[in-house]
Amino acid sequence: MITDKLNTEFWVITDTHLIADSLHDNGPAFARMQNTSQGKDLAYQEVALSAFCKMAQEKKPAAVIVTGDVTFNGELISAQKFQEIFSSLTETKLLVLPGNHDIYDGWARSFKGEKQILTPQVGPQVWRQIYKSSYDCSLSQDPHSLAYSVQLNPQYLLIMLDTNIYGTQENYTSPITAGQISDDQFVWLENQLINARKHHLRPLLFMHHTLYVHNPAVNRGFVLNNAPMLRQICREFDIKMAFSGHIHAQNIVGPVDKTPTIEVVTSSFCSYDQAYGVVQVNPNKVTYQRKTFEMEPYLTKSQQQNYTLTHFHQYLKDIQLRNLSGNSGNLDPLAENQPPLIQQVNKLFLSMNYNYFTGHNHISQEELDQIYDSVAYQTLEAQHPKFRNYMRTLYDSTDHSNLEATVEY
Repeated sequence: MITDKLNTEFWVITDTHLIADSLHDNGPAFARMQNTSQGKDLAYQEVALSAFCKMAQEKKPAAVIVTGDVTFNGELISAQKFQEIFSSLTETKLLVLPGNHDIYDGWARSFKGEKQILTPQVGPQVWRQIYKSSYDCSLSQDPHSLAYSVQLNPQYLLIMLDTNIYGTQENYTSPITAGQISDDQFVWLENQLINARKHHLRPLLFMHHTLYVHNPAVNRGFVLNNAPMLRQICREFDIKMAFSGHIHAQNIVGPVDKTPTIEVVTSSFCSYDQAYGVVQVNPNKVTYQRKTFEMEPYLTKSQQQNYTLTHFHQYLKDIQLRNLSGNSGNLDPLAENQPPLIQQVNKLFLSMNYNYFTGHNHISQEELDQIYDSVAYQTLEAQHPKFRNYMRTLYDSTDHSNLEATVEY
Protein backbone atom coordinates (compact mmCIF):
# COMPACT_ATOMS: atom_id res chain seq x y z
CA MET A 1 0.00 0.00 0.00
CA ILE A 2 1.34 3.42 -1.00
CA THR A 3 -0.34 5.38 1.80
CA ASP A 4 -2.68 4.73 4.71
CA LYS A 5 -4.37 8.11 4.22
CA LEU A 6 -8.03 7.91 3.20
CA ASN A 7 -7.83 11.43 1.75
CA THR A 8 -4.99 11.59 -0.73
CA GLU A 9 -4.16 12.51 -4.30
CA PHE A 10 -2.12 11.31 -7.23
CA TRP A 11 -1.17 12.96 -10.51
CA VAL A 12 -1.56 11.64 -14.04
CA ILE A 13 0.57 12.55 -17.05
CA THR A 14 0.76 10.84 -20.41
CA ASP A 15 2.57 10.78 -23.74
CA THR A 16 5.72 12.49 -22.51
CA HIS A 17 7.65 11.17 -25.55
CA LEU A 18 11.03 11.83 -24.00
CA ILE A 19 14.07 11.54 -26.25
CA ALA A 20 17.19 11.80 -24.12
CA ASP A 21 19.40 14.78 -24.88
CA SER A 22 22.36 12.43 -25.38
CA LEU A 23 20.60 10.91 -28.41
CA HIS A 24 20.78 14.05 -30.54
CA ASP A 25 23.04 16.98 -31.35
CA ASN A 26 20.36 19.50 -32.36
CA GLY A 27 21.61 19.04 -35.91
CA PRO A 28 19.75 18.97 -39.23
CA ALA A 29 18.37 15.42 -38.88
CA PHE A 30 16.98 16.17 -35.44
CA ALA A 31 15.54 19.48 -36.63
CA ARG A 32 13.69 17.68 -39.42
CA MET A 33 12.30 15.21 -36.89
CA GLN A 34 11.16 18.05 -34.63
CA ASN A 35 9.47 19.76 -37.57
CA THR A 36 7.49 16.62 -38.40
CA SER A 37 6.72 15.55 -34.83
CA GLN A 38 3.01 16.43 -34.97
CA GLY A 39 3.26 19.20 -32.40
CA LYS A 40 5.45 17.39 -29.86
CA ASP A 41 8.38 19.16 -28.24
CA LEU A 42 11.47 16.97 -28.51
CA ALA A 43 14.19 19.40 -27.48
CA TYR A 44 13.30 20.33 -23.90
CA GLN A 45 11.57 17.37 -22.28
CA GLU A 46 14.48 16.56 -19.97
CA VAL A 47 14.18 20.08 -18.59
CA ALA A 48 10.38 19.98 -18.44
CA LEU A 49 10.19 16.62 -16.69
CA SER A 50 12.94 17.56 -14.22
CA ALA A 51 11.01 20.73 -13.36
CA PHE A 52 7.81 18.71 -12.98
CA CYS A 53 9.61 16.39 -10.55
CA LYS A 54 10.66 19.41 -8.49
CA MET A 55 7.02 20.45 -8.21
CA ALA A 56 6.04 16.90 -7.20
CA GLN A 57 8.81 16.86 -4.62
CA GLU A 58 7.41 20.10 -3.20
CA LYS A 59 3.69 19.18 -3.25
CA LYS A 60 4.09 15.46 -2.51
CA PRO A 61 1.27 13.62 -4.28
CA ALA A 62 1.10 9.96 -3.31
CA ALA A 63 2.03 8.93 -6.87
CA VAL A 64 2.75 10.19 -10.35
CA ILE A 65 1.16 7.84 -12.88
CA VAL A 66 2.27 7.85 -16.52
CA THR A 67 -0.17 6.23 -18.97
CA GLY A 68 2.25 5.31 -21.71
CA ASP A 69 4.43 6.63 -24.51
CA VAL A 70 7.03 7.49 -21.93
CA THR A 71 9.67 7.61 -24.68
CA PHE A 72 9.72 9.20 -28.11
CA ASN A 73 10.20 5.95 -30.00
CA GLY A 74 11.24 3.30 -27.49
CA GLU A 75 14.90 4.24 -27.16
CA LEU A 76 16.56 2.35 -24.31
CA ILE A 77 18.55 5.43 -23.27
CA SER A 78 15.39 7.56 -23.16
CA ALA A 79 13.62 5.03 -20.93
CA GLN A 80 16.63 4.99 -18.60
CA LYS A 81 16.79 8.78 -18.56
CA PHE A 82 13.10 9.02 -17.64
CA GLN A 83 13.64 6.75 -14.64
CA GLU A 84 16.76 8.70 -13.68
CA ILE A 85 14.81 11.98 -13.71
CA PHE A 86 12.00 10.61 -11.54
CA SER A 87 14.38 8.91 -9.13
CA SER A 88 14.69 12.34 -7.49
CA LEU A 89 11.24 11.76 -5.92
CA THR A 90 11.53 10.65 -2.32
CA GLU A 91 7.94 10.77 -0.99
CA THR A 92 6.05 10.15 -4.25
CA LYS A 93 5.86 6.85 -6.11
CA LEU A 94 6.38 6.73 -9.88
CA LEU A 95 3.99 4.28 -11.56
CA VAL A 96 4.52 3.80 -15.29
CA LEU A 97 2.87 1.68 -17.94
CA PRO A 98 4.04 1.37 -21.55
CA GLY A 99 2.49 2.88 -24.65
CA ASN A 100 2.61 1.73 -28.24
CA HIS A 101 5.90 3.61 -28.79
CA ASP A 102 7.77 2.13 -25.82
CA ILE A 103 8.36 -1.60 -26.42
CA TYR A 104 10.33 -2.90 -29.44
CA ASP A 105 9.74 0.24 -31.50
CA GLY A 106 11.49 -0.02 -34.85
CA TRP A 107 11.71 3.76 -35.07
CA ALA A 108 14.21 4.01 -32.17
CA ARG A 109 16.91 6.35 -33.45
CA SER A 110 19.63 8.73 -32.40
CA PHE A 111 20.40 11.82 -34.48
CA LYS A 112 23.82 13.07 -35.49
CA GLY A 113 24.34 15.71 -38.14
CA GLU A 114 22.40 14.67 -41.21
CA LYS A 115 22.05 11.08 -40.04
CA GLN A 116 19.53 8.98 -38.15
CA ILE A 117 21.26 6.06 -36.42
CA LEU A 118 19.65 2.90 -35.03
CA THR A 119 19.77 2.86 -31.24
CA PRO A 120 18.97 0.03 -28.79
CA GLN A 121 15.29 -0.62 -28.10
CA VAL A 122 13.42 -1.56 -24.93
CA GLY A 123 12.09 -5.09 -24.48
CA PRO A 124 9.51 -6.18 -21.88
CA GLN A 125 12.02 -7.62 -19.42
CA VAL A 126 14.28 -4.60 -19.70
CA TRP A 127 11.22 -2.38 -19.11
CA ARG A 128 10.57 -4.20 -15.83
CA GLN A 129 14.22 -3.76 -14.84
CA ILE A 130 14.31 -0.03 -15.65
CA TYR A 131 11.06 0.67 -13.81
CA LYS A 132 11.73 -1.78 -11.00
CA SER A 133 10.63 0.83 -8.45
CA SER A 134 7.16 0.89 -10.07
CA TYR A 135 6.79 -2.89 -10.10
CA ASP A 136 8.15 -3.12 -6.55
CA CYS A 137 4.99 -1.25 -5.46
CA SER A 138 2.76 -3.91 -6.98
CA LEU A 139 0.19 -6.02 -5.24
CA SER A 140 0.19 -8.35 -8.27
CA GLN A 141 1.96 -8.60 -11.63
CA ASP A 142 0.57 -10.27 -14.75
CA PRO A 143 3.20 -12.85 -15.83
CA HIS A 144 2.03 -12.60 -19.46
CA SER A 145 2.28 -8.83 -19.94
CA LEU A 146 3.56 -5.65 -18.30
CA ALA A 147 0.32 -5.14 -16.38
CA TYR A 148 0.34 -4.83 -12.59
CA SER A 149 -1.84 -3.63 -9.74
CA VAL A 150 -1.01 -1.32 -6.85
CA GLN A 151 -3.02 -0.67 -3.72
CA LEU A 152 -3.16 3.09 -3.30
CA ASN A 153 -4.68 3.22 0.17
CA PRO A 154 -7.13 1.17 2.28
CA GLN A 155 -9.95 1.82 -0.22
CA TYR A 156 -8.56 2.11 -3.78
CA LEU A 157 -6.82 -0.32 -6.11
CA LEU A 158 -4.91 1.00 -9.13
CA ILE A 159 -4.85 -1.44 -12.06
CA MET A 160 -2.18 -0.68 -14.65
CA LEU A 161 -3.03 -2.45 -17.92
CA ASP A 162 -0.71 -3.23 -20.81
CA THR A 163 -2.80 -2.58 -23.94
CA ASN A 164 0.05 -2.61 -26.45
CA ILE A 165 0.80 -5.01 -29.29
CA TYR A 166 4.47 -5.91 -29.63
CA GLY A 167 6.56 -8.95 -30.49
CA THR A 168 9.18 -10.95 -28.65
CA GLN A 169 12.29 -9.37 -30.17
CA GLU A 170 13.63 -6.11 -31.55
CA ASN A 171 11.57 -4.73 -34.40
CA TYR A 172 12.70 -2.69 -37.42
CA THR A 173 9.35 -1.58 -38.74
CA SER A 174 6.92 1.08 -37.50
CA PRO A 175 5.25 0.56 -34.12
CA ILE A 176 1.70 -0.79 -34.06
CA THR A 177 -0.75 2.00 -33.31
CA ALA A 178 -3.70 -0.20 -32.33
CA GLY A 179 -4.01 -1.89 -28.95
CA GLN A 180 -5.76 -4.78 -27.29
CA ILE A 181 -5.77 -6.80 -24.08
CA SER A 182 -4.70 -10.42 -24.40
CA ASP A 183 -6.87 -13.29 -23.15
CA ASP A 184 -4.30 -14.08 -20.46
CA GLN A 185 -4.29 -10.50 -19.25
CA PHE A 186 -8.10 -10.52 -19.11
CA VAL A 187 -7.93 -13.57 -16.82
CA TRP A 188 -5.43 -11.73 -14.59
CA LEU A 189 -7.60 -8.60 -14.62
CA GLU A 190 -10.73 -10.48 -13.59
CA ASN A 191 -8.83 -12.11 -10.74
CA GLN A 192 -7.69 -8.66 -9.59
CA LEU A 193 -11.25 -7.39 -9.64
CA ILE A 194 -12.61 -10.44 -7.82
CA ASN A 195 -9.96 -9.95 -5.16
CA ALA A 196 -10.74 -6.23 -4.97
CA ARG A 197 -14.42 -6.95 -4.45
CA LYS A 198 -13.57 -9.49 -1.74
CA HIS A 199 -11.47 -6.93 0.14
CA HIS A 200 -13.83 -3.98 -0.51
CA LEU A 201 -11.32 -2.14 -2.74
CA ARG A 202 -12.51 0.28 -5.39
CA PRO A 203 -10.71 -0.31 -8.72
CA LEU A 204 -9.43 2.48 -10.96
CA LEU A 205 -8.12 1.52 -14.42
CA PHE A 206 -5.08 2.95 -16.22
CA MET A 207 -4.09 2.14 -19.80
CA HIS A 208 -2.64 3.70 -22.92
CA HIS A 209 -5.42 2.99 -25.44
CA THR A 210 -8.97 4.13 -24.85
CA LEU A 211 -12.07 2.34 -23.64
CA TYR A 212 -14.43 4.60 -25.61
CA VAL A 213 -14.56 6.50 -28.87
CA HIS A 214 -13.46 10.03 -28.02
CA ASN A 215 -13.84 11.46 -31.52
CA PRO A 216 -16.38 9.87 -33.90
CA ALA A 217 -14.43 10.99 -36.96
CA VAL A 218 -10.92 9.96 -35.81
CA ASN A 219 -10.70 6.85 -33.62
CA ARG A 220 -9.17 3.99 -35.59
CA GLY A 221 -6.12 2.69 -33.73
CA PHE A 222 -6.99 4.64 -30.60
CA VAL A 223 -9.84 2.60 -29.13
CA LEU A 224 -8.91 -0.89 -27.90
CA ASN A 225 -9.62 -3.57 -30.51
CA ASN A 226 -11.47 -5.54 -27.84
CA ALA A 227 -12.94 -2.59 -25.98
CA PRO A 228 -16.40 -4.23 -25.80
CA MET A 229 -14.93 -7.02 -23.64
CA LEU A 230 -13.36 -4.52 -21.28
CA ARG A 231 -16.57 -2.48 -21.12
CA GLN A 232 -18.42 -5.66 -20.15
CA ILE A 233 -15.96 -6.20 -17.28
CA CYS A 234 -16.41 -2.57 -16.26
CA ARG A 235 -20.14 -3.21 -16.03
CA GLU A 236 -19.77 -6.45 -14.08
CA PHE A 237 -17.45 -4.91 -11.51
CA ASP A 238 -18.90 -1.40 -11.47
CA ILE A 239 -15.62 0.32 -12.41
CA LYS A 240 -16.36 4.01 -12.13
CA MET A 241 -13.25 5.67 -13.59
CA ALA A 242 -10.48 4.91 -16.09
CA PHE A 243 -7.49 6.96 -17.25
CA SER A 244 -5.94 6.72 -20.72
CA GLY A 245 -3.64 8.49 -23.17
CA HIS A 246 -2.64 7.90 -26.79
CA ILE A 247 -5.00 10.37 -28.49
CA HIS A 248 -3.04 13.43 -27.24
CA ALA A 249 -6.35 15.27 -26.78
CA GLN A 250 -7.90 16.30 -23.48
CA ASN A 251 -11.25 14.53 -23.40
CA ILE A 252 -13.69 12.97 -20.95
CA VAL A 253 -16.37 10.45 -21.97
CA GLY A 254 -18.86 8.38 -20.02
CA PRO A 255 -20.74 6.74 -18.61
CA VAL A 256 -21.82 5.19 -21.93
CA ASP A 257 -25.00 3.10 -22.22
CA LYS A 258 -24.84 0.57 -19.38
CA THR A 259 -21.10 0.99 -18.76
CA PRO A 260 -20.72 3.08 -15.60
CA THR A 261 -17.12 4.13 -16.29
CA ILE A 262 -16.03 7.71 -16.87
CA GLU A 263 -12.88 7.69 -19.01
CA VAL A 264 -10.46 10.59 -18.67
CA VAL A 265 -7.79 11.25 -21.29
CA THR A 266 -5.26 13.89 -20.31
CA SER A 267 -3.61 15.65 -23.23
CA SER A 268 0.04 15.00 -24.07
CA PHE A 269 2.52 16.47 -21.59
CA CYS A 270 5.03 17.28 -24.35
CA SER A 271 2.48 19.27 -26.37
CA TYR A 272 0.03 22.16 -26.13
CA ASP A 273 0.23 23.53 -22.58
CA GLN A 274 1.86 20.79 -20.44
CA ALA A 275 -1.28 19.27 -18.97
CA TYR A 276 -1.39 16.98 -15.99
CA GLY A 277 -4.32 15.63 -14.03
CA VAL A 278 -4.77 15.94 -10.28
CA VAL A 279 -6.87 13.09 -8.91
CA GLN A 280 -8.15 13.41 -5.36
CA VAL A 281 -9.67 10.43 -3.60
CA ASN A 282 -11.59 10.18 -0.36
CA PRO A 283 -14.08 7.68 1.10
CA ASN A 284 -16.98 9.26 -0.77
CA LYS A 285 -15.68 10.25 -4.21
CA VAL A 286 -12.90 10.60 -6.75
CA THR A 287 -12.34 13.91 -8.52
CA TYR A 288 -10.16 14.69 -11.53
CA GLN A 289 -9.06 18.16 -12.53
CA ARG A 290 -6.85 19.10 -15.44
CA LYS A 291 -4.02 21.44 -14.53
CA THR A 292 -1.48 23.28 -16.61
CA PHE A 293 2.13 22.95 -15.48
CA GLU A 294 3.87 26.29 -15.02
CA MET A 295 7.49 25.31 -14.95
CA GLU A 296 9.31 28.65 -14.63
CA PRO A 297 9.43 28.58 -10.79
CA TYR A 298 11.15 25.19 -10.97
CA LEU A 299 13.84 26.11 -13.49
CA THR A 300 17.44 26.63 -12.46
CA LYS A 301 18.86 30.14 -12.55
CA SER A 302 20.68 29.43 -15.80
CA GLN A 303 17.55 27.92 -17.37
CA GLN A 304 15.62 31.05 -16.42
CA GLN A 305 17.88 32.97 -18.77
CA ASN A 306 16.52 30.93 -21.70
CA TYR A 307 13.64 32.82 -23.36
CA THR A 308 12.07 29.66 -24.76
CA LEU A 309 11.93 28.00 -21.34
CA THR A 310 10.44 31.07 -19.65
CA HIS A 311 7.83 31.37 -22.43
CA PHE A 312 7.38 27.65 -22.86
CA HIS A 313 3.63 27.51 -23.43
CA GLN A 314 3.92 29.97 -26.30
CA TYR A 315 6.73 27.86 -27.75
CA LEU A 316 4.53 24.74 -27.51
CA LYS A 317 1.61 26.59 -29.06
CA ASP A 318 3.78 27.78 -31.95
CA ILE A 319 4.89 24.19 -32.62
CA GLN A 320 1.30 23.03 -32.59
CA LEU A 321 0.04 25.84 -34.82
CA ARG A 322 2.73 25.09 -37.39
CA ASN A 323 1.71 21.44 -37.29
CA LEU A 324 -1.98 22.23 -37.65
CA SER A 325 -1.32 24.57 -40.53
CA GLY A 326 0.47 21.78 -42.38
CA ASN A 327 3.58 23.92 -42.41
CA SER A 328 6.74 22.74 -40.69
CA GLY A 329 8.80 25.69 -41.90
CA ASN A 330 8.85 29.26 -40.68
CA LEU A 331 5.97 30.75 -42.66
CA ASP A 332 3.11 32.18 -40.63
CA PRO A 333 -0.32 30.87 -41.67
CA LEU A 334 -1.87 33.97 -40.11
CA ALA A 335 0.44 36.42 -41.90
CA GLU A 336 -1.06 39.85 -42.50
CA ASN A 337 -0.18 39.77 -46.19
CA GLN A 338 -2.91 37.16 -46.71
CA PRO A 339 -6.44 38.30 -47.66
CA PRO A 340 -8.54 39.08 -44.54
CA LEU A 341 -11.02 36.23 -45.14
CA ILE A 342 -8.20 33.70 -45.54
CA GLN A 343 -6.67 34.96 -42.30
CA GLN A 344 -10.03 34.46 -40.57
CA VAL A 345 -10.44 30.97 -42.02
CA ASN A 346 -6.93 29.93 -40.96
CA LYS A 347 -7.35 31.43 -37.51
CA LEU A 348 -10.66 29.62 -37.01
CA PHE A 349 -9.28 26.24 -38.10
CA LEU A 350 -6.24 26.57 -35.85
CA SER A 351 -8.24 27.73 -32.83
CA MET A 352 -10.85 24.96 -33.26
CA ASN A 353 -8.14 22.30 -33.23
CA TYR A 354 -6.12 23.89 -30.45
CA ASN A 355 -9.17 24.24 -28.20
CA TYR A 356 -10.12 20.62 -28.89
CA PHE A 357 -6.72 19.18 -28.04
CA THR A 358 -6.43 21.22 -24.82
CA GLY A 359 -10.00 20.44 -23.72
CA HIS A 360 -11.15 24.06 -23.96
CA ASN A 361 -13.84 23.15 -26.49
CA HIS A 362 -16.89 23.12 -24.24
CA ILE A 363 -19.23 25.87 -25.44
CA SER A 364 -22.95 26.57 -25.52
CA GLN A 365 -25.12 25.52 -28.43
CA GLU A 366 -25.73 29.18 -29.21
CA GLU A 367 -21.99 29.85 -29.49
CA LEU A 368 -21.59 26.75 -31.63
CA ASP A 369 -24.36 27.84 -33.98
CA GLN A 370 -22.67 31.22 -34.36
CA ILE A 371 -19.44 29.51 -35.41
CA TYR A 372 -21.22 27.28 -37.93
CA ASP A 373 -23.11 30.28 -39.35
CA SER A 374 -20.00 32.42 -39.75
CA VAL A 375 -18.60 33.20 -43.18
CA ALA A 376 -15.19 31.93 -42.05
CA TYR A 377 -16.55 28.50 -41.07
CA GLN A 378 -18.66 28.14 -44.20
CA THR A 379 -15.64 29.07 -46.30
CA LEU A 380 -13.55 26.55 -44.38
CA GLU A 381 -16.04 23.76 -45.08
CA ALA A 382 -16.24 24.74 -48.75
CA GLN A 383 -12.44 24.67 -49.05
CA HIS A 384 -12.07 21.34 -47.23
CA PRO A 385 -15.28 19.32 -47.67
CA LYS A 386 -13.55 16.05 -46.73
CA PHE A 387 -12.80 17.52 -43.26
CA ARG A 388 -16.43 18.45 -42.60
CA ASN A 389 -17.23 15.45 -40.37
CA TYR A 390 -13.99 15.93 -38.44
CA MET A 391 -14.53 19.67 -37.93
CA ARG A 392 -18.05 19.01 -36.66
CA THR A 393 -16.58 16.92 -33.82
CA LEU A 394 -14.20 19.55 -32.42
CA TYR A 395 -16.65 21.39 -30.18
CA ASP A 396 -18.65 19.93 -27.32
CA SER A 397 -21.97 21.49 -26.34
CA THR A 398 -23.04 18.76 -23.91
CA ASP A 399 -23.50 19.37 -20.21
CA HIS A 400 -20.11 18.08 -19.07
CA SER A 401 -16.66 19.59 -19.05
CA ASN A 402 -13.55 18.01 -20.56
CA LEU A 403 -11.41 19.51 -17.81
CA GLU A 404 -12.86 17.90 -14.68
CA ALA A 405 -14.87 14.90 -13.56
CA THR A 406 -16.26 13.43 -10.35
CA VAL A 407 -17.53 9.98 -9.41
CA GLU A 408 -19.26 9.25 -6.13
CA TYR A 409 -19.38 6.08 -4.05
